[in-house]
Amino acid sequence: MKPNTYKPTQDEINSALWAACDSFRGTLDSSDYKNYILNFMFLKYLSDVWKDKYDEYRKQLGDNDQLIRRKMSRERFVLPDNCTFDYIVKKKHDDDLGGLINKIMEKIEDENKSKMDGVFKDIDFNSDRLGNTKDRNRRLKNLIDDFDKPVLNFRPSVIGSEDIIGNAYMYLIERFAGGAGKKGGEFFTPHEISVLLARLMMPKAGDRICDPTCGSGSLLITVAEQVPFKEGTHLRNCSLYGQDSNGTTWALAKMNMFLHGMDAAQIEWGDTINQPQLIEDDHLMKFDVVVANPPFSLDKWGFEQAAHDTYKRFHRGIPPRTKGDYAFILHMVETAVEGTGKAGVIVPHGVLFRGGSERQIRESLIKDNFLEAVIGLPANLFFGTGIPAAILIFNKGKKTKDVLFIDASKEFESGKKQNRLRESNIVKIVDTYKAFLKGKGEVEKYAHRSTQKEIKENDYNLNIPRYVDSFEKEEEVDIVAVQKEIDALEKELADVKKQMAKYLKELDFK
Repeated sequence: MKPNTYKPTQDEINSALWAACDSFRGTLDSSDYKNYILNFMFLKYLSDVWKDKYDEYRKQLGDNDQLIRRKMSRERFVLPDNCTFDYIVKKKHDDDLGGLINKIMEKIEDENKSKMDGVFKDIDFNSDRLGNTKDRNRRLKNLIDDFDKPVLNFRPSVIGSEDIIGNAYMYLIERFAGGAGKKGGEFFTPHEISVLLARLMMPKAGDRICDPTCGSGSLLITVAEQVPFKEGTHLRNCSLYGQDSNGTTWALAKMNMFLHGMDAAQIEWGDTINQPQLIEDDHLMKFDVVVANPPFSLDKWGFEQAAHDTYKRFHRGIPPRTKGDYAFILHMVETAVEGTGKAGVIVPHGVLFRGGSERQIRESLIKDNFLEAVIGLPANLFFGTGIPAAILIFNKGKKTKDVLFIDASKEFESGKKQNRLRESNIVKIVDTYKAFLKGKGEVEKYAHRSTQKEIKENDYNLNIPRYVDSFEKEEEVDIVAVQKEIDALEKELADVKKQMAKYLKELDFK
């Protein structure tokens, strides 16, 4: 029998995974059934990688089952007996199919507690939400059949690169985010914006990188992908950390890291402002690079406890009770390494100019020379909101006291539902920022290098039009030529009316 040489493409895998969602469409909203698809995809991935390794050792060691088991026990993860996708396929006609899948996931989690503890905790394949027992079994059997196809064979020996699986997972998350409206923004940052922020951060080998509001982990992974591999490996030469307050989204991030070969990433579950989990020696962990796309203007962010914050994050001022933007910004600045650390955060434009305590915080950050760049983005780039946003870059190792302002709001690719940044738009922003770091940065109607004195004269208002004059002068109108054109049109209209009147008269005569 000839070996199976079929190698599916990235597009084929993506299409097959999206088609598998049909098992749940009409029964659950996409924001709910995404968890079933993504969890099942993760289970299939674990099973296929396990099977690949088992076959590899069997070729090396023959039928020495005891030695094979010993070798397998040292792998990235361990699947207990009867906990593979193949076993689920054999049992797909079981009367308690949902319960069977739940038990298999529980066993896998228990066997791999150090890496997967809690990953499957928020998923229930035996839930009444999937219908009564008969309907639920039918849907789950369809799901199993969808994944039991050559195109969704995730064995590394077949697909060649595990990057394909990580890319497929990100593809699904982005599709789900696109269909989830405002909720989509809670767990996914559009890829082009993640790429832009990652390139602006310029992470280096050996860096500690953190996203304190990491969602499904896509932004954190994109930043890590800017770092070179460790010599002789397929592991990025950096360490990753993240936290998210939503347990389901946290689980997606854990799986996302695993699927991208970033098993060592430390992803914590909890409220970053009220219960920061990334702690070291009773202090907040420090990072070389901190990035985030926090919830815009979050109400009830923890104002009541801020004055007594254990970690003294709000010594520059306490953000407004109903707008938590600066709570996340201050957390990020405080967790950046002193003297060298950088932070990049996506914010709504109100952060740039609102008064009160927010103005006080802006003044403090600018006087301490931490603010490095303010970059205005186009409107309608994000899921569920059409408002334009900005990127703020803070640098604790700035070489100048100037601040770069970029107005990139007019350069984008229009879309029916959502706009997007083109590669050329991203390159222009990053190149302008790099030029600023070399002492340049002035681009007419696009970028301005501002002094602290200029910012102070604007009362620490960072509204971009105050610094970048992007107004395009309208073309002068030739009044004489326009009047001649109007006269000609009126004459032409009068001639048409005469012809119409003549034609109607002839019809009446007949």
